[in-house]
Order: sequence, then C-alpha cells, then structure tokens
Amino acid sequence: MTGSLPAGTALPAQSDAAFERFARLVRRQLDVPVALVTMVSADEQVFPGALGLPEPWQSTRRTPLSHSFCQHVVRSAAPLVITDARTDPLVADNLAIPDLHVIAYAGVPMTDADGQVVGSLCAIDSRPREWRDEDLAVLTDLAEACASELRMRAAQLRADAAVARAEESAAHARQLLAEREFDRSRWLLALHAGQAGTFDLDLATGALTADDRLLELSGMDRAGFSGRPEDVYAHVHPDDLADVVAAVQHAVDTGGTYDAEYRIVLADGAHRWLAARGQVVGGGDGVGSRLVGVVHDTTAQREPLTLAAQAVESMAVGFLAMDTDWVITHVNAEAERIAGFPREKLLGRTLWEAFPATVGTEFEDHYRRAAGTGQPVSFDAYYPQPLDVWVEVRAVPNPAAVALHFVDVTARASAQQQAERAAGRERLLGRITEELVGTLDADEAADRLARLLVPALTDWCIVTLSVDDQAAGVRRGLRPAAAQHADPAMQEILDSYAQVRLAAVSDDAVLKRAMRTGQLQLLDANATARALTRLTPGPMHDALRALAPEAVVVLPLPGRDGSVGMLTLANGTDRGGFSAEDLVTARHVAARAGLVLDNARLFRQQRGLAEGFQRSLLTAPPEPDHLQIAVRYVPAAQSAEVGGDWYDAFMQPGGATQLVIGDVVGHDVAAAAAMGQIRSIVRTIGALDHDGPAAVLRQVGQVMETLQSPILATTLIARLEQTDAEREAGLTRLRWSNAGHPPPMTIASDGTVTALTTEHTDLLLGVDAAAVRRESQVTLGRDVVVLLYTDGLVERRNSDLDAGTARLEAVLAELAGRELDELCDELLARMLPDAPDDDVALVAVRLHPQDRPRPPEAGPHRVPPGFPVD
Repeated sequence: MTGSLPAGTALPAQSDAAFERFARLVRRQLDVPVALVTMVSADEQVFPGALGLPEPWQSTRRTPLSHSFCQHVVRSAAPLVITDARTDPLVADNLAIPDLHVIAYAGVPMTDADGQVVGSLCAIDSRPREWRDEDLAVLTDLAEACASELRMRAAQLRADAAVARAEESAAHARQLLAEREFDRSRWLLALHAGQAGTFDLDLATGALTADDRLLELSGMDRAGFSGRPEDVYAHVHPDDLADVVAAVQHAVDTGGTYDAEYRIVLADGAHRWLAARGQVVGGGDGVGSRLVGVVHDTTAQREPLTLAAQAVESMAVGFLAMDTDWVITHVNAEAERIAGFPREKLLGRTLWEAFPATVGTEFEDHYRRAAGTGQPVSFDAYYPQPLDVWVEVRAVPNPAAVALHFVDVTARASAQQQAERAAGRERLLGRITEELVGTLDADEAADRLARLLVPALTDWCIVTLSVDDQAAGVRRGLRPAAAQHADPAMQEILDSYAQVRLAAVSDDAVLKRAMRTGQLQLLDANATARALTRLTPGPMHDALRALAPEAVVVLPLPGRDGSVGMLTLANGTDRGGFSAEDLVTARHVAARAGLVLDNARLFRQQRGLAEGFQRSLLTAPPEPDHLQIAVRYVPAAQSAEVGGDWYDAFMQPGGATQLVIGDVVGHDVAAAAAMGQIRSIVRTIGALDHDGPAAVLRQVGQVMETLQSPILATTLIARLEQTDAEREAGLTRLRWSNAGHPPPMTIASDGTVTALTTEHTDLLLGVDAAAVRRESQVTLGRDVVVLLYTDGLVERRNSDLDAGTARLEAVLAELAGRELDELCDELLARMLPDAPDDDVALVAVRLHPQDRPRPPEAGPHRVPPGFPVD
C-alpha cells in the first residue's frame, strides 16, 4: 500500500541505535559510502539511521523532499534502482545530487503494521554504479528486518495503549465491586466499548458466568458452554494452559489478582491471543467468594511482535538480551549455535555465570561501558575454550539493560591471522636475505642470522659452520659460529652448550643424522627427555637440562656441493612445538642462508687466489740507511676481482731510490696481469741506468708502443737523490714525473701537508708514446714523509675527488709524527670504508738523518747487492 505520514507529522530527527545498526549493515554488505534508514512524511524526510551523509545533513538528520529520492519509493511502494541519477529523468533535477552527492541509488520500501509504506532502506554511492542482483537481495532482506523493527515498536505502543485501556476499565470495575456499588449495566457498557469480555466465577460452587463477548473471544458459543471453567480451559493452547491455571489458582489462594496472556485454539486451527486480568472479591461476610475479571483480544498487537520475534530468531546474527541485573532473558538460534549451549541453559542465568571467560576481560569492559554511557559499543574479540571462537560484538543499551548482537568471525579472523603470519614470514625471509648478503664474513653472517631468528621464529638457535670452508662436498667438521637465546640470562649456558655439543657430536643423534643425511631432523615434543636418555652425565647433559627444549629441529645449510653448516632451532615448553608453517619457513631460511654462506666461501676462495696472485707481483721495498719505506696494498671488498693498482721501490745503480705508483685501467685478473707487465717494464728500464723519472716514462711508453700493448695506466715515478753538498746539509731532492696520477703528498713533522701538484698533468701511459713527459722537483729536509697513493684512497661514489683529497690532507695532518707503519695503517683505517669498492696501493717514505748506526725505526737493512750505500 502506498502512502506516507500525514503532512505536518513531527518525525523524530535523531539517531536510533537499532536503525543505525541497519545502516551500518547496508554500508558494510554493499560497500557504499552512504546508507540511510529514511522515514518520509508529506513535506520532509528524516533519518533515524544514517551513515556517511555530508554535513550539515548528518547532524540535522532531516531534509526537505526537494532532496529526497526515497519519496519515490514510498509513493510507488516499490524498489527504486538508479545507476546514474544525473541522467535519470525521474530525479535528474533533485537537489540531492549536488548537495548530498547522490549519484547511484538503491532503495527498498518499508511498511508498517497496516501495510502502509512509510519509508525506505537505501544505499547511496557518489559515483555511477551498476547494482548487482545480490546487492538488491541483501538490501531487500535488511529492509524487511528493519520494517519488522518498525512494526514491533508500533505494535508495542498499541499493545501498551490497549492494556492501559483495559487496566483502566478493570480498575474501574474493581472499584465498583469493592465499594459494593457495582452497577452491572454500566460496567458491561464500559467493557463493550473496550471490546472486552467479562467473567464471574463463584469460588464456592465453581460456576462460571461469562458474557457473549468472552465466549466469542474464546472460540465458543452459548450452546457449547456448560458454565464450568473447564469449558474455557479446553480451548487454551496446550503450551499456555498450565501457566494460566497456575495464575488463576494463585489469585484464588491468596485472595489477590492475576494477569495472564495466552492463546486460544480456534476451530480452523488458527490462534487468537487473549489477555485476562482478574481479582478475587469478597462476599457479604468478608470472605472471598468470587473471581471477576475481563478478557480482551491482543492478537493485533502480538502478531507483529511474533513476526519480529521470528525475524530475530531466524537472523544469521546472534542475539542475546538481558535485564538490568545482567540476567539473560532472550536467546535466538544463532546465539545458541555460537555459544554451544541450548537456550534453556542460558535463560535465567547472569551473563557472567553463563560466560565466565568474559569476567575481567575486554568483553566485560565493553559491556559495562555500553550500559554506563548509554552508547552502543562495537568490537572484535576472542572467546577461549570451550567456545574457541572469534566474534564481532555490538552491545546496544536500552531501557531494559543491554542487548548483544554478535557474529561468528572465526573464519575471517583465522584468515587474517594466517595472512599476517605469512606476511611476517616473508618479512623475516626478506630481512635475512638483506642482512646476509650485506656481508661476506661467515661469522658475521651467522651472528646476523641468529639474531634475526630469535625470537621471531624460535626461542633459541645455534649456527654451526664448516671447519674447512675451502672444502667441497662433505665437510670434515663443524665449529660454532653463533648462538642466540631469547632470555639473556640463558645466553652463557647456550654458548657453553654450543661448544661442548660439537665435542660430543657422536652423542647428539639429531645433529649426527642431519649431518649424515643432509635432511631436516625434528624432535617435535618432549625433546629434553628424549635427548637426555642418549647422553652420559657431563657438561653437555647439564647444559641441555638447563636449556630444557620442548621441540628441536636441525637443518643443514645447503651449498652447491653439500652443506656448509647446520642450523639448530629450539622452543621451550611455553612456545611448544614447531608448526608446519614454522618448518616451511625454517627450510626457506636454511636454503637462503646456505646459499649466502656458500657464496661467501667461494668468494673468499677466489679472492684469496686472485689476491695471492697480485701480491706475488708486489715485492718488498729496499731500505737504504737514510730512508724508511713502507708499502701497503688493500684489495677491493666487492666480488673476487682484483685491480691493477701497484707500487714499487728500487735503487738505481748510482744509489738513488726510485719510487713508483700506478693504476692500470680495469678491475679484474686481466688488469692485474697487465699491471705485472707494465711494472716489469718500468722496473727494468728504471733499474738499468741513471735516468730520471721523465726519461723512464718516455722509454716505457716507447716499449709499450713497440710491443703493441693495449694497456692504459696512470703512473707516477719519483726519484730521491742527493749531491754531496745536499747530503752534508741533510737535504734530499725529490724529482717526479706524473702520467695522469693523483699528486704525491709530503707531511712535515709539524703537521704541514703539501700536495705536490703541477700546472699540467701529462697523459696516461699507453695513450701516446710521443707525449711530453715533464719533470718536477722539490728539496726536502729530514723527518719529512713522502706519500704516493692510488685513487682508491680518495675516490668515493658519493663524493668528488676534490673532497676526498681534502679529507686525505686533513687526516695526514692529524697523523704527522706517527711511526711510519702506524701512520700507514691508521691512514687506511680512517680513509677506507669497511668494504672498499676499489683496490688501494700506497708507498710512504720517511727521510731519516744520515747517522750511524742505522735508526731502529728504519727497520732491517735490505739493499740489493752491489749497490752503493748512502
């Protein structure tokens, strides 16, 4: 039936908890930004349930019909579905489009107890939307449930009014009887006006007097009535009869009143609800002798309540109602299913008795907050065994106390937890990969691995590595590399166990099997007792007893040619055994760690070979009496490549000392081989005659051209020489020629640092054999340090060469006066990162006074045979 509330009807424009819940269900189920429960009158619409409206409409909760799509639902008494309101002729000019951002709309009518459409339940989107059949089906179901709420409230109001009227009539009748001024005709007239039937039971004789209205209401006629109460009782529904008889008997026994509501079974099998109220009145001698009362029809009020109760009973949402003392008064079928108890075991008990695990938890906190504030509270929580269920709960306060609406969301919570665990495992594996590939040191990698696994995956772990990490295939032994315990107080015991365990590996059956088979070994429960039975008393026995693992898993760390170590994980009794997910994660961890550790082994092996090859080309320098020479070479940390950096120092036949520093273009074994070739050329030419640095460079370039060498290299050759006068004066001349190399540095004892730069820098060797080679010179006093170095000392990817050179000068100033070897070592420590990306060579020379005996700091005396001594 179409229609709306009359014009001028004052609709309550305020939030209603029950209708807000329906709006929330619509928004959640249909995934829309706006959901409304709308009541429509002739001139406006109000929203007792509203979510997502823009202000000020959300606060005022009412709009004129110029902003209403729902009015069309009410007028047509049919659903209204709009994909894009801007193009729909019915609503294209409605102000709800610009003001409320209504573009897509779906509304379903709601009817009252008389079948009159008074409003709608609607879903709104701010962009065009094709509504699915499933969306409309859900909206229709929710609209029917919402309409049931409307009808139930209206029925309750009517029932209260009817009862009030009946009570007023009965009170008036009792007053007349009590005062013995009973005017039967006036009383019957009043009852007739209220459509009520009357009865009068003589308690002495058991004779029942009933009027025609009572007989009609009871499904009887005058012909079938014998004047006994049993005639009426025969038509009362069997489920209600005992309660009615008990109520009447109690009134008779106490001389008081009774109230009863019961069903009459009609001839066609249908039911009629009646409400009866009676009172015992006294006879002439003051002794109670009659039970008089009235009966009226409450079917119209009870049917909507019954329908509403049926809707509540059939809802897929658990419903539990309580009184002000938290005593459970109503339980629906879904609540029974979730709770795992029949309603008979719940009704009449307090919430705290029926569900003891709620006491002192977030359940109790939320319930009492809802009752105390009068505001609904929604939350998700886990109820432990025996229910073992996750529930989404909405606690709704009302004048009768608190009602609970709850949904079993265990599957959703389980899926969410599983997804979170999976994401956590992926994060753990990602961090392990990132941390382990950041180092090529096996012990550091093992320590990082242990710290990442505890306590994320296990309570404690031990990482053991191959003793001979150069070997392939089956490893000859293991050594403890890292151990980590979640409890710092147990760390010392775990460290001790990690040591003694390997000393008695034959007693550790799990570790022994893992080493032999290369497969995961698991003690899934009672690991301590099972392991102790195989151990003889001693340190390992005592340490294992103190650690008390409940579950242990040992996994090989697989490399390319066999395992490179073992990973042991253990949990205590609180954490318990390893789940299937834990074991899968552990396998992935072992696989990634094994690969990284094996890569580190191969890197160290290849790098050692390459570095050994390169170092074999770099000889120890001579040590004339007036000079101390220190050399250093640091290979790049990345990969197993070596570079073309080299140094050399040798004495020429005339007694001068020649210093060489160079860098072949490239960073590989080929560059190292090229470095060996060019170093040999420079050394051969420089050692044969008395030529200065520039002449040596020119001849080297010519030889390279003759040999058609493709080598390109920066090279700096410096020569330390003296005349007799300079020797007497304690002076030394430094002559140098630079083929594209960083400038040398001098460091005075007072900290003065000088970069020996020149106006022009000559071309690299290998570019042009005819290139000009210039020579520079400087005279130096005693105790001055000369430093030659390659660009790896100052170049960085994140800064320019000038910045690196400035930093070098500052560090040298700080180190002035240090012993030469200490100066070189400290210089490298300060200038180079932990993992340098380029190799570095340097030559440092300190000029000593030409005294006898030789200064101790000059080191052992090593001069090629046949060379003059300065």
